[in-house]
Amino acid sequence: METAPSKEAQLGSTTETGSPAPSDRNSLTIGPDGPILLHDVHFLSQMAHFNRERVPERNVHAKGSGAFGVLEVTEDVSAYTKAALFQKGIKTDMLARFSTVAGEQGSPDTWRDPRGFALKFYTTEGNYDLVGNNTPVFFVRDTMKFPHFIRSQKRRGGSGLRDNHMQWDFWSLNPESAHQVTYLMGDRGIPKTFRHMNGYGSHTYLWINEAGEKHWVKYHFHSNLGVEGLTGDEATRIAGEDADHHRRDLHDAIEAGDFPSWTLSVQVMPYEDAKTYRFNPFDLTKVWPHSDYPLIKVGTMTLNKNPDNFFAQIEQAAFEPSALVPGIGFSPDKMLLGRAFAYSDTHRYRIGPNYLQVPVNRSIVENQNTYTFDGPMAYDHTGDQPVYAPNSEGRGYADNVGEVEDGWETDGAMVRQAYTLRQDDDDFGQAGTLVREVWDDAQREAFVQTVAGHLLGGVKSPVLERAFEYWKNVDAETGKKIEEAVRRQRRRQPRR
Repeated sequence: METAPSKEAQLGSTTETGSPAPSDRNSLTIGPDGPILLHDVHFLSQMAHFNRERVPERNVHAKGSGAFGVLEVTEDVSAYTKAALFQKGIKTDMLARFSTVAGEQGSPDTWRDPRGFALKFYTTEGNYDLVGNNTPVFFVRDTMKFPHFIRSQKRRGGSGLRDNHMQWDFWSLNPESAHQVTYLMGDRGIPKTFRHMNGYGSHTYLWINEAGEKHWVKYHFHSNLGVEGLTGDEATRIAGEDADHHRRDLHDAIEAGDFPSWTLSVQVMPYEDAKTYRFNPFDLTKVWPHSDYPLIKVGTMTLNKNPDNFFAQIEQAAFEPSALVPGIGFSPDKMLLGRAFAYSDTHRYRIGPNYLQVPVNRSIVENQNTYTFDGPMAYDHTGDQPVYAPNSEGRGYADNVGEVEDGWETDGAMVRQAYTLRQDDDDFGQAGTLVREVWDDAQREAFVQTVAGHLLGGVKSPVLERAFEYWKNVDAETGKKIEEAVRRQRRRQPRR
């Protein structure tokens, strides 16, 4: 005889072993602002399974293109970091990959979607990967929500179709998304080309100088061609004419010697400022106003060489925020800390556990000494040297103890909770500033029409009403115009 489901089963979710899940919205951290804990089994299980949902293309950022180039540091930022690649006069070979977030391999380049902006620097101290987007913020602030967000942008289980209603259901139930969705629906939502968009590290990172002094930083790559976007109508036309428009443009420009370049700048926040700054500086849905922390120029990134083989050098390229070098560390950004696990775990699944032995992913550091062994497709080996540490046969091993150079202090109870609210922290404020103070009237009007058109694409009650309220919270006048535009158009549609 079947038994009635328990109250917990009716109201909550379960782990993959059937026990009640602790949370699908908040990861386990030390205090509201502290780091994610490795024993948050539910988070790790969710993320590890999410990383293995698709075969064989990337689950996220599947459609993309890339090229090789060089980063040249022209300014002295040694007061902030000792990282070798950021010392004045240093030139570092690199690889860049640009991509859409939600689209599959064959999807058009010109869908309205954020663009990935992933960089791999082949430094003398090891590979340094910077994994960002063409926007300075993101949709969510806790990695626990990341698989849920991506699925909401993919395809419905029944029809196999992308669905605007599903997207707005997620966005309107997660108001922290407002800042990024405002960018997405604005005039930067569809870049003209990869060459005409900015890139951002998005996350907050830690820089450490030779004296051990610490600063928090954000990376900005500003296109030297300027930022230009496509209108919705232009994007739709191009999608029908050339689904590989962005890929083709990047390849052809480099082939013709028209090398795209970006100016790298950073925002630098003194270490102690983070404790009392009016916004939580580690919240990925927020920016640091330039009036508080001005841009400091670092150098220039130039792409000057197309791949010799697209599959070997672009499809097998593996970018991961866990690839750091001395002088650069993590921050308490929950999205960054979750991605530090998720990206490398994805590559072990998608390419194989020895993905770092693939030429495009190999470090240029000679005489590497790693205690990672064997596995499918292992090429490197250490002969008959000890495969364990410590050992008495002369093979070195790392044995650092005590406080770490690239860490930060934290305390508090283990909690599942959003970041601590600060003076100017809310989900809609910075999005409203973008609409009211950054955009002009023409940009605001185009934004209203873009959002209204998206909402008319099958979004139903009660999600539709939540979306109206969402935009009124961003900006009352803009939200009112969006609602009026949608309702006016729906009155004109013939009844069925």
